Amino acid sequence: MSTANPLYDAFIRPRREDARVFLHLPGGESVTYAQAMARAHQLAHVLLENGVGPGDRVAVQVQKSPEALYLYLACVATGGVFLPLNTAYTAAELDYFIGDAEPALVVCDPSARENLAAIADRYGAALTTLAPDGSGALTDAAATQPEVFDPVARGEDDLAAVLYTSGTTGRSKGAMLSQANLLSNAQALTDVWRFTDTDVLLHGLPIFHTHGLFVATNVTLSAGGSMIFLPKFDLDAMIEAMSRATTMMGVPTFYTRLLGDPRFSRELVQHMRLFISGSAPLLAQTHADFEERTGHRILERYGMSETGMITSNPYDAERRAGTVGFPLPGVAIRVVDRETGAAVAHGETGVVEVRGPNVFKGYWRMPEKTAAEMREDGYFVTGDLGQVDGDGYLAIVGRDKDLIISGGFNVYPKEIETAIDALEGVGESAVIGLPHPDFGEGVAAVVTRTHAAELSEADVVGGVADKLAKFKQPKRVFFVDALPRNAMGKVQKQVLRTEYAAAFAPKPG
Repeated sequence: MSTANPLYDAFIRPRREDARVFLHLPGGESVTYAQAMARAHQLAHVLLENGVGPGDRVAVQVQKSPEALYLYLACVATGGVFLPLNTAYTAAELDYFIGDAEPALVVCDPSARENLAAIADRYGAALTTLAPDGSGALTDAAATQPEVFDPVARGEDDLAAVLYTSGTTGRSKGAMLSQANLLSNAQALTDVWRFTDTDVLLHGLPIFHTHGLFVATNVTLSAGGSMIFLPKFDLDAMIEAMSRATTMMGVPTFYTRLLGDPRFSRELVQHMRLFISGSAPLLAQTHADFEERTGHRILERYGMSETGMITSNPYDAERRAGTVGFPLPGVAIRVVDRETGAAVAHGETGVVEVRGPNVFKGYWRMPEKTAAEMREDGYFVTGDLGQVDGDGYLAIVGRDKDLIISGGFNVYPKEIETAIDALEGVGESAVIGLPHPDFGEGVAAVVTRTHAAELSEADVVGGVADKLAKFKQPKRVFFVDALPRNAMGKVQKQVLRTEYAAAFAPKPG
């Protein structure tokens, strides 16, 4: 049913006077729901003073902090559109995002203010700062504001967030997420994963993308539980906090690193209720190793920026390794032939398509791309290749195009190839994703040299370091005389993936 402001009414209004703990912070400090909502209301007043009205974008590139979370809630209250940006993005990358989104306000780390001032000014955006410790011009301005705020009326179809997601062609696309997209997904996951107000979620994820913000945080808000809110993944901090948590969400990297530490034991996690993994494929071996070590079977799920979560392994029934389970309530999937669009039989590979209240409104200012990826009957073409087995479990077996997912982040090969090809001594390059035990996929570059060029792996990696975010930079560079091509002249990346498949495999012994 439509409400005055669906997300506010679900996440904020019921908690405005709630004295229970919302955030457990490092050092023993805690923040109650009432305190958090009061801070969010103060920030909402600041947003209004900075000209943020309903539908206006608020671009945020700051380190993880409670205040960054309150800023998201302030956007909900004002009707502003929250636009989180990866903290690793360079100034050149930010110029594109800010120019494309045209935000009313840009919030950055104080150390980045000088670099971003010209960009914000170029596109007519106000600029303010927020530091990791919660200080900055934004919170200074909020300190004297009222702790109450009348939320701006919004409908279920109104825009709540924009998430930029790398495609496999062209520039990054802004996925437009509505109030209903975010709320329906949070409520479905709360039910499916049995979250309640007694849960304590161990939160070591970043909050600039779907997993840490719209899954972990929104589910906690929906259930009324609490979070152990760590600034980042830190192995010692995660292990220390584990005894106080009931649930944990992470990417495969988290689980492989925990398994690599002898302190991570069955005794340490015997009280835990649920471990959830996503954002990148979990190796079946990691799944098995985790169960053997802890007695817990990781619950793997599947989603993307455009849709939130799509499927999940079941809570009660078998959590099948190598699969991402079944569609969430209200969500439908189909696996179709990539050429004809006809449904394929169980066990056959096809392109995964999804329809439901979680599916985004389209790409920001890219109607042609939206039209290309939305079927007439409402299904969104994910670009992932999948199979559904005889029991209905979905397995993601690859991607229809060349998108790389490394450590949970989307990496667009063409962008990296363009940067590498511009280096002196490079003939051409092909960027591929290879199996990586820690990151799911590691970025690798296969490069040809120009005649007599003395070019090293360090030269290539160093040459793109100031042009690309760290997660996009190649972890390995291989040199060849020529790239393999088919009869049409297209580089055969699959040949390269096969040849270098073991590049990141652990060394024996």
